[in-house]
Amino acid sequence: MTTTDIRLVVLDMAGTTVADGGLVERAFDAAARELGVEPGTPDHAEKLDYVRATMGESKISVFRHLFGDEDRAQHANTMFEKAYGELVDGGLIAPVPGAREAVEELTADGRTVVLTTGFARVTQDAILGALGWRDLVPLTLCPADAGGRGRPYPDMVLAAFLRTGAADDVRQVAVVGDTAYDVLSGVRAGAGLVAGVRTGAHRDDAFREAGAGHVLDSVAGLPALLRGVDG
Repeated sequence: MTTTDIRLVVLDMAGTTVADGGLVERAFDAAARELGVEPGTPDHAEKLDYVRATMGESKISVFRHLFGDEDRAQHANTMFEKAYGELVDGGLIAPVPGAREAVEELTADGRTVVLTTGFARVTQDAILGALGWRDLVPLTLCPADAGGRGRPYPDMVLAAFLRTGAADDVRQVAVVGDTAYDVLSGVRAGAGLVAGVRTGAHRDDAFREAGAGHVLDSVAGLPALLRGVDG
């Protein structure tokens, strides 16, 4: 199969199609304070490093790793989602330049686009609402919509494949994101095209190590790639 055979495109949100200007770290600070982890301490620095390294992973999974027991993890996740939602409501997010146009081009080319996230549904909906994207694509998915595991598991990609019916073969699926976790989820799902973008958390070496076949400057270059114009 070639790039032109792609029928379903699964795109990450924050860092890939959505520019959030480091809001994940700001929301983490708010959540960490709630659990007694103060900025400037070694504990905070260690936990923040882990948050940065695991960008793209389901946030509740990150907090389970950081805070151990389920009650503390759930509390941290609730505080994180609340803080992130408030930042979104404050107008601190925007589309990655060319992202909406890329989605519209992909759709015009006859491809189905699904937006996915590691955030909870309430936060995903807040982002979609803030950007005016509620009707941009036919399906959006968060970890809870696909069994709860999130990335780097392939579940959201496979859920998109099953729910849309847009492709006959997983090799007709493209997965694109700004983290190694996005890439790994696409590889594990058997997607025919898996690409990293340089507009977010991770860089080329992490993408290649996770199995990306392509690295793009941004999602704006995806329609041309899938038309076989560039790559």
